Amino acid sequence: MADIKSGVNPLFLREEELRQGMELLFYAYRDFTDEADAMLVRYKLGRAHHRALYFVGRHPGISVSELLAILRITKQSLARVLNDLVRQGFITQTAGMSDRRRRHLELTPKGLDLERQITEKQRTRIARAYRQAGAEAVEGFRKVLLGIVNEHDRRLLQPPAAAERAGSTTLPTPKRP
Repeated sequence: MADIKSGVNPLFLREEELRQGMELLFYAYRDFTDEADAMLVRYKLGRAHHRALYFVGRHPGISVSELLAILRITKQSLARVLNDLVRQGFITQTAGMSDRRRRHLELTPKGLDLERQITEKQRTRIARAYRQAGAEAVEGFRKVLLGIVNEHDRRLLQPPAAAERAGSTTLPTPKRP
């Protein structure tokens, strides 16, 4: 790995700087997911299960189709993940009121507990990095991450005030069953 230099490099778009950014993302993701992976293995669950738990926890009542749109995995993969989570008592599925074919997802108390434990570890890691970097760097980091996200999702992820200025909305609040 290239040495991490201190200070701002005005030539940040050079090949070496770009590759260093990519490398740092790989290492950061590896370390960000390590503790979660260790917790999930106890339940014979993986990262797809974690992502489902996280987004169902963030958006209680989210529909299966809305979760599919966020995760961008196949219906078959999501069905396997949800079957595992339902069977182990982490998630419940309920039919929609107006459309019985539409399934809505919620975490059970057991699911809330696991999601909270995993998220707390990751939240602590992020908070430590944010404290070390400072507010200006955090805002810059956020801008960089949003710049990496595709345009459609970027509009969904903007804070409400920025979304209004851009003529967009934030992630929709899933409809309740």
